[in-house]
Amino acid sequence: MNISEETFTWWSQGPGKTETDKCKNAEVAVRKAIDADDPLCTLDISVFAQGSYKVRTNVRQDSDVDICIRYNTSFFPDYPDGMTDQSFGNSNGTMAFSDFKNMIEKALKNYFGESGVTRGKKAFDVHANSYRIDADVVPTFERRRYTGNKNSYGTWEFHSGTAFIPDNGDLIENWPDHNYNNGISRNDTTGRCYKRVIRILKHLRNKMQEERISESANIASFLIECLAWNAPLEAFTHDSYSDILRHVIASLWNRTRKIEDCTEWGEVNELKYLFRSSQPWTCEQANKFLDAAWKYIGFT
Repeated sequence: MNISEETFTWWSQGPGKTETDKCKNAEVAVRKAIDADDPLCTLDISVFAQGSYKVRTNVRQDSDVDICIRYNTSFFPDYPDGMTDQSFGNSNGTMAFSDFKNMIEKALKNYFGESGVTRGKKAFDVHANSYRIDADVVPTFERRRYTGNKNSYGTWEFHSGTAFIPDNGDLIENWPDHNYNNGISRNDTTGRCYKRVIRILKHLRNKMQEERISESANIASFLIECLAWNAPLEAFTHDSYSDILRHVIASLWNRTRKIEDCTEWGEVNELKYLFRSSQPWTCEQANKFLDAAWKYIGFT
């Protein structure tokens, strides 16, 4: 093999305290920026970390912390077929999403300075300094996916997530709480191996990218997390990381050779399909990465 068990063990570990503290400092600083702004400080807004930092699958020197700023008074609904706002007693909100994003931009630039913030199509990049890392700050509304059922209190049930509209695109939804809770459950089920394997695969991708292996380009961290989520549980039961990776990669590679074998795969949240036209990746791309990873490790 080209990579030792000792390296896999090292890669499986989470970031050290210094980097973790810098992630936390970025989150706290964004909260302060919102609290310091009038009128944002008077609105019902949640500020929270999401992504790999939140679920603790981030790796050393894989910078950026994802921070969500969610306006909770308005939401983007997703209703069952044949049902509308009127079915649930909902009405149009008074805040346009574009206005909310502009308010967030103003608050961030007032707090961090014009040069400290860059506006992107989806998020704001709050630049790093000596005590915090880069933060990708995403303004969102709540996303509600209604089930069409009522709970025991007679209230309509819905899944709660986040959603935003890029400056030049269509609505994008995410389910950070579902990602977090499902990840904890899977990690417990696998004896804490699930998240360690994700970190190993992310380090592996980073090394392959450093060596300009084309199949590793544009392989998103969240795609790696979702691939690990869809690996069979028995793949995590082996005694060494080398054997675990062998079974994880082999299983995923075999099942991504044809879209028919993975078309029902979900993201970690199990509320979005992993391989559908709306996603920025394909099963073919994942399969080629898995094949290249197998060869890079030196499996035979």
